[in-house]
Amino acid sequence: MSGIVGIVHLDGAPVDRGLLSRMTDFMTFRGPDAQKIWVSGNVGFGHTLLKTTFESEHEHQPFTLDGEVWIVADARVDAQAELIAKLIAHGEHLEQGVTDVELLVRGYRVWGEDCVDHLLGDFAFAIWDGPKRRLFCARDQMGVKPFFYAHLGQTLIFSNTLDCIRQYPAVSDKLNDLAIADFLLFDLNQDPKTTSFADIQRIPPAHHATWCADGPRMSRYWTLAIDEPVYFKHAKDYTDRFTELFDQAVSDRLRTNNIGIFMSGGLDSPALAATACKILRSRSSDCAVQAFTTVIDGLDGNERYFAALVAEHLGIPIHIRDLRERMIDPDWDQTSIHTPEAVCSPMNLLADRAELLSAANHARVWFHGEGPDNSLKYEWRWYLAYLTHERRFGQLFCDVARHIVRHRRIPLIASIPRMLKDRRDRDWWRPSFPGWLEPDLVSRLQLHARWEDHEQSTWARPSHPLRPKAYASFNRIGWESHFRDFDAEALSVPIEVRHPYVDLRLLRYMLAVPVIPWCRVKFLLRRAMRGSLPTPVLRRPKSPLTSDPPWQGVRRYGLTPLTPTPALQDYVESNNVPNDAARHMVAFRTNFRPWALNYWLRNLPQSVAQNVSEEEIEDDFVREQSA
Repeated sequence: MSGIVGIVHLDGAPVDRGLLSRMTDFMTFRGPDAQKIWVSGNVGFGHTLLKTTFESEHEHQPFTLDGEVWIVADARVDAQAELIAKLIAHGEHLEQGVTDVELLVRGYRVWGEDCVDHLLGDFAFAIWDGPKRRLFCARDQMGVKPFFYAHLGQTLIFSNTLDCIRQYPAVSDKLNDLAIADFLLFDLNQDPKTTSFADIQRIPPAHHATWCADGPRMSRYWTLAIDEPVYFKHAKDYTDRFTELFDQAVSDRLRTNNIGIFMSGGLDSPALAATACKILRSRSSDCAVQAFTTVIDGLDGNERYFAALVAEHLGIPIHIRDLRERMIDPDWDQTSIHTPEAVCSPMNLLADRAELLSAANHARVWFHGEGPDNSLKYEWRWYLAYLTHERRFGQLFCDVARHIVRHRRIPLIASIPRMLKDRRDRDWWRPSFPGWLEPDLVSRLQLHARWEDHEQSTWARPSHPLRPKAYASFNRIGWESHFRDFDAEALSVPIEVRHPYVDLRLLRYMLAVPVIPWCRVKFLLRRAMRGSLPTPVLRRPKSPLTSDPPWQGVRRYGLTPLTPTPALQDYVESNNVPNDAARHMVAFRTNFRPWALNYWLRNLPQSVAQNVSEEEIEDDFVREQSA
């Protein structure tokens, strides 16, 4: 993992080394192992290193092969054997133990901007092409790694750390009103190109951007494919192929001997733990796998028991955090924890930071198990409709027969009660437009229309003929938010969280297996993990929380009166915000957002621009010009 930062003066003005050095030092929390800068005239890169792979022991950034093309990257390149074979076929000479950053540079040297078409992994990088006077930047397909930038006049500042960009003197604290309004309406900014700050944008997932004499341009280079269903002759072939891809996804993220797992007592994260143990122990006896588990006894279906069962079965230590007695910090509003952007539930930030700091003492690389709930979503109606439309009645009969044999039930019959319940509860889960938004803001940004567009997009025509909900879920902005929640800047600790289930090879396969019988209760994963996980875990039904912990915590401790910061008044009529937890969980989540935004605004540090005088900024500018 790395911290990256860069400054490019498009008008040719020299970069201030001192300023770049200070911005690089700001990211020491991302990379405590090494910090380095490179400056050449109007271009400067900074890098901080956290060693998380074997190869990173020998990594030095900013990096160049020839002194003309330079790169700074936060990247892990997967499927390296295939990529290296391609590069060698194009005349590149690579030595043993090549680093990720060198692979990126060589890929750019061979394919130019099309290098991203040949990359798998998680990456955010910037390349300065000296001969072409061009800056090329790219972000991975799913958006695991962040990439922020500010383009102010003739100056471009970029980083994978939002607050780092705010250290540049010309970057203001002016907020992006639409992004703030989106947070208040939906919990998330709906525009993948913007941030909460007017001066700072982001490169969206699966996009690359170029700045040169012809001006800036940005384009999408990848879209999740819609594949035909995968059919094999034997049932074992489905699980064998899954195991092969799953092992690849985990192995590519296991270039270390010490791994931690954020492990529940369910199926997904224990499967990661079992596979990590299998791979690491096959490589060396000098390895360690550890599990961290959060439980809320009484709300989580006995998570403690099942997680401990997995840990005992795998022979790994487990650290359990019990939130039963303290689902929220009753004094959360008195804490002063800064997050890069507002979070919808700031009521445990202090305790969360302490737990994560403890986790960082055990391992630098952690796995998170999000993914199969989406990719193996049981959309049997769409699948049967597809087979009927394609007149594949033999396949339909065989799949239904297999489903009856394996699950001992007919697809339609068991689902009718749940379908009726979902229809009955649909309105319960649908929030109302908040009545406490500032009227001028609502009018100026046309928020009623934005709300209605968002509601309609939920029921938009599906783009995938068999897996519409699963496919659509991976194209929504919520995934980027999920990755951002586990980024080092949000966690404020030097760890790297990796997400094997969104490996593109594995993800495409899970979206292509026949829904019947492989997606019901994630049957594919359960069958593949037989013998690797305890039988009670494999047979355990999905056990979601029976209630919302923050809601229950607020109902127990109450809410302190909302004391609005001056900035909150631009967005919220605080007198109209209900001052209780409400009997309705969805209403609570909606009505709590002003508290969450107020907490963020109150703890928002001023940018450098707000902490220095205009004369000082002018002096810095003059020093840059004369350096």
